[in-house]
Amino acid sequence: MNQDLKYFLINVALLFISIHCFAFKTPPVRLQSPDSKILYEFEIIDGKPGYRVSYQGHPLINFSEINLVFAADSLARGVRLEKSERLDSAEKYKLMTGRSGSVSDSFRQLNLFLKETKTPGRLIVLQVRAFDDGLAFRYLFPKEKEDSVFIVQEKTRFQIAGNPAVHALVLPDYYSSHEGNYLRRHLLELPEDSLMDMPMLIAFPDSIYLAITEAALLDYAGMYLVKTGSGLVSNLSPRPSDHRYAVIARLPHESPWRVLLISKGPGRLLETNLITDLAPPCRVKDLSWLRPGKTSFPWWNGNVTADTLNAPGNNFVTQQYYIDFCARSKIEYHSVVEYGLHQWYQDDGISFMPGPNSNVLKPVPGLDMKQVCDYAHSKGVGVRVWVHWKALYPKLDSAFTLFEKWGLSGLMVDFLDRDDQEMVNIQTEILEKAAAHHLHIQFHGAYKPTGLSRTYPNEFTREGTLNYEHDKWNPKGVSPDHDLDIAFTRLVAGSTDYHLGGFRAVTEDHFRAQYTRPLVLGTRSHMLAMYVILENANAMVCDYPEAYENQAGFDFIEKVPTTWDQTKVLSALPDQSLVIARKKNETWWVGGITGNKSGMLKIDFRFLEKGEWRAELYQDDLRSPFNPNGILIRSLQVNVLSDLEIPMASGGGFAIRLEKP
Repeated sequence: MNQDLKYFLINVALLFISIHCFAFKTPPVRLQSPDSKILYEFEIIDGKPGYRVSYQGHPLINFSEINLVFAADSLARGVRLEKSERLDSAEKYKLMTGRSGSVSDSFRQLNLFLKETKTPGRLIVLQVRAFDDGLAFRYLFPKEKEDSVFIVQEKTRFQIAGNPAVHALVLPDYYSSHEGNYLRRHLLELPEDSLMDMPMLIAFPDSIYLAITEAALLDYAGMYLVKTGSGLVSNLSPRPSDHRYAVIARLPHESPWRVLLISKGPGRLLETNLITDLAPPCRVKDLSWLRPGKTSFPWWNGNVTADTLNAPGNNFVTQQYYIDFCARSKIEYHSVVEYGLHQWYQDDGISFMPGPNSNVLKPVPGLDMKQVCDYAHSKGVGVRVWVHWKALYPKLDSAFTLFEKWGLSGLMVDFLDRDDQEMVNIQTEILEKAAAHHLHIQFHGAYKPTGLSRTYPNEFTREGTLNYEHDKWNPKGVSPDHDLDIAFTRLVAGSTDYHLGGFRAVTEDHFRAQYTRPLVLGTRSHMLAMYVILENANAMVCDYPEAYENQAGFDFIEKVPTTWDQTKVLSALPDQSLVIARKKNETWWVGGITGNKSGMLKIDFRFLEKGEWRAELYQDDLRSPFNPNGILIRSLQVNVLSDLEIPMASGGGFAIRLEKP
């Protein structure tokens, strides 16, 4: 072959290869957080879109493909970047519940218009927002030729850099109450092909922390993480009515936000409002009727009543007994749940599961709910009820109409145990219709919060947490170490509902499960601190009246609020201890807990405004013989220059109320 011709053909081939590679690889598109610490990089390699994330130059997520699987194809077959748009803006709003009363968070946004290179040639917009506390992205599905979208699965990858430490909750399947003990392992040691819940906490070297979760879960399937040989990948909960798909929706539509909370040290993860930043604005026009507050919940203590009470049961006198206690103790709500393991409403089911003749419209004989509500209102107390969702949902409209007529203030909806698209829409419908009837909602056996307390402020709280109810039947109980795990994982997503307030604290060697008058592990001061540690607009006061009254520490529970104007994490050491300060009006409240190990916590008061403050301190009484219910209560003066060393027992804690003299 002619030498010149040979060189010509080689150059043509190289040119073709370079053109081909250029066509399938886009230069990175970058987005930085407002403070420039977080960097997001989008790139298309071989037609496959993906991203990288770093924090102050430290790689957190290596190139990770994003992929949506449709009925007959997926984004992995190839896309091209049509155009991009940028926006600088801020989220400014008020919160009725949560860790802040007023929010103003700046962000930078990038919209990436991705076009499939093969038929059917869908256009999908990848929307990315970068805040100083993390970043989030979601998929937008514009309406084009088709009216609907059918998503089989979402395969968003998170190629975590290195082998960081991880706190993760492994679940058996998609049907779950989201309750369990967390694994503490390095990433490569996580069990492969196991379904893991969110939030997941990841600790990198140099005290850099990443939490993965989602926000604005509306008309979509809940997301999980699965560890594969190539890293973490998302998985959507399938629709029960048609397992072929996870999401079926009319266009236009959008996915929830995939959220990466990022901070130097873990404390900021518990201060940021990024999850509610990503939720839609409030959809409830009138909030004047909504009143957050603590609630009794007699089911936990076993419906204990005084020996002098005449004929306790599912009747007026039993409700009156607890209502009077709430009135004396300034507890805003009494919860009507059950008695003798039978619901307050007529039901022929077993163990709280609805039977064929379950009817939430008919209280059991002898229980007049209008009479109960009228009496409670005369004492300044609201009334709530517990209900199984399967008993409620078929009669949702008529039930809410009747509940409002009775004068109920809200309800706990329980045993939801799913987060597929159908269940997500059921919960949204419950919130919307409850708001129309002036009812607040507490979801139990439910998935994590996704910021919708901003959108529907009548969503007071969510469970989805192994908590002190398990002390009624679990022979090992709920350990203080587990409380810390929850605080650094589940609490990251928002309100966390525990059965708080157990006043029979015991050491591990004295614990036993008991259904009536349950015992709790740790100290009583630890129990007090949990009212500040956890974010919960409807915190429970679960023990019975005689367990509280004239007992050390109960005055703290009587006074502690359930909503906050400001939150500051003073000390945060996963697996060791946590101290959080929260402000309501002009008063600061501080809660500190340790795990199963004793220790000393040093607190400084630089978070306070200038001037002198009067501190009321509740701490473990470590004098011998040790009594976990013992509390030392002392008053002291502090200011911004003060610091305080507080010794804590194993499973210990402390609580402080700070007021201006």
